[in-house]
Amino acid sequence: MPMTVLMARDAPPRVRGFLASCMLEIGPGLYVSPEMSAGVRDRVWAVIEGWTHDLGQGAVVMAWPDRSAPFGLSLRTLGVPPYDLVEVDGMYLAKREIPND
Repeated sequence: MPMTVLMARDAPPRVRGFLASCMLEIGPGLYVSPEMSAGVRDRVWAVIEGWTHDLGQGAVVMAWPDRSAPFGLSLRTLGVPPYDLVEVDGMYLAKREIPND
């Protein structure tokens, strides 16, 4: 089972408390789990995703080893401003919508 790393920036206490219950907080907002299975990782992400409206101005990024992904690393992101990570020529790039105003 691969190491999972999660960074929560400006997350509300509810999110931080939940993450601390299933991962080790090694620094402010930085969580790791050396043996998190894919199923547990998906369930943790589903809970955080369900609380997205509570993030306010914060953000959450989850990373874990994946040999089939660029740089051997898969990523998931949530937060404000919303953005997507897309693969372009074997690299991850941050993509977000530009407001018209």
